[in-house]
Amino acid sequence: MGERIVILDFGAQYTQLIARSIREAGVFAEIHPWTEQVSPLQLPPAMGVVLSGGPYSIYDKDAPQLDPAVLDQVRQDGSPLPVLGICYGLQAMAHLEGGTVAPADHREFGRAVLQVTGTGELLDGVPSGSHVWMSHGDALVEVPPGYEVLAHTKNAPVAAVRHTQRPHYGVQFHPEVVHTEHGRRILRNFVLRICSCSGSWSPASFLHDKVREVRHVVGEEHVILGLSGGVDSSVAACLLHQAIGDQLTCVFVNNGLLRSGEYESVQATFRDEFNVRLRVVDASQLFLKRLDGIADPERKRVIIGNTFVEVFEQETETIAKTIGTKPRFLAQGTLYPDVIESISHRGTSATIKTHHNVGGLPEDHSFTIVEPFRELFKDEVREVGRLLGLSEEIVGRHPFPGPGLAVRVLGHVTSERLELLRRADAIFIEELRRHNLYDEVWQAFAVLLPVRSVGVMGDYRTYENVCALRAVTSRDGMTADWARLPYDFLGHVSRRIVNEVWGINRVTYDVSSKPPATIEWE
Repeated sequence: MGERIVILDFGAQYTQLIARSIREAGVFAEIHPWTEQVSPLQLPPAMGVVLSGGPYSIYDKDAPQLDPAVLDQVRQDGSPLPVLGICYGLQAMAHLEGGTVAPADHREFGRAVLQVTGTGELLDGVPSGSHVWMSHGDALVEVPPGYEVLAHTKNAPVAAVRHTQRPHYGVQFHPEVVHTEHGRRILRNFVLRICSCSGSWSPASFLHDKVREVRHVVGEEHVILGLSGGVDSSVAACLLHQAIGDQLTCVFVNNGLLRSGEYESVQATFRDEFNVRLRVVDASQLFLKRLDGIADPERKRVIIGNTFVEVFEQETETIAKTIGTKPRFLAQGTLYPDVIESISHRGTSATIKTHHNVGGLPEDHSFTIVEPFRELFKDEVREVGRLLGLSEEIVGRHPFPGPGLAVRVLGHVTSERLELLRRADAIFIEELRRHNLYDEVWQAFAVLLPVRSVGVMGDYRTYENVCALRAVTSRDGMTADWARLPYDFLGHVSRRIVNEVWGINRVTYDVSSKPPATIEWE
């Protein structure tokens, strides 16, 4: 990725926003758990490091501590490595350097007015009296030796600091959130001025570099790609096809967990429009048999991941006979949020969920994995798709989970329950498009709940399934808010589902945000 900024994650809910803001400044940023400390800074060398916030007090028994070696790092040119501590990251750095962190007399949660009193590149262009977003209980009350105060708020005597000799900075507030009025300027100042990054990274530069990288890694070998028809695998197919042409074979597996009409539409799109080598495998009965009686979502994901690889390996033998050699590489549309959610800042003990294309593959599979979008957020993948010439109908599709409808049929998965969900989901999506609401939300779908409810239709009592509708707004899927769809629209969708999908007699709407919930229910 050329110039890199490494973010050490101490568990803040906003960490991914730091990465997004830095990338928007034209600098590639990647997140690593704080437990890795120095290693990600060295290979390849980082241009700077950001220490994220976190939910801890520095004095908690198991609170994350900053490795002193981080502050002693130098760059390739021999200059000190710039460091920016944010909230807990500032406190961890100051505590290590001999400052005093203590419970604040008045905790700060929400907007505060920043008073800039010092000079320095970090706050250049940030006016006194602007609003910043605070979220802390402890506060830095005495700066370490060699540091000076740059700004304060009413309840935080130390809101921003810098070291007088080294490029080490810290802020008590969160510049990465939209509520901090000049937060993006602060992060741009850090990466472009203090870290001296060129700001030349973009999805276009990524595409150029990734095509070259794929050609180098794959060489003369062949690649198979598990094609789902979603944005990620579709864009990956086009990128790989541009890089290696007929060395790519896409395998579209009907796992029985697809949305309504998807089995037919994916085949038509990739065979007719893209001229990509495509093989179609109907393994729906195998997947449903493996999932029979399984209700736990983690087991579902692992079973689906293992079965995918098994099907791919079987299909590889057939492909090998056709092309004269066995494909060695398996490509996947893994995204950066998948990786982040599968690798906790605390280690695997606090993993949110296993993504089938990150942690659900069996350890003994025979493929070398190629994941061209492992470093990208969803909207960055969409932009790559546009650069490759894909239509808005494809790049604008809502995200669809790798395990498919298996994680939207809560509890046991059966062909009958899947069909109920498909029909309800199709109505919801059809109406969103008809009312020009589809592009207004990040993701929308129906969920079939593992409960039944009493209803009345005509003069008869019913005891049928409950369906939940979910629609969220988001930038990258890492955080999300429930979409405020019009009540009349929701009532219309509910009536259609209850009237047209026999077996569902109640529809609910999910008004949970992420966090604390996740977007998908499983």
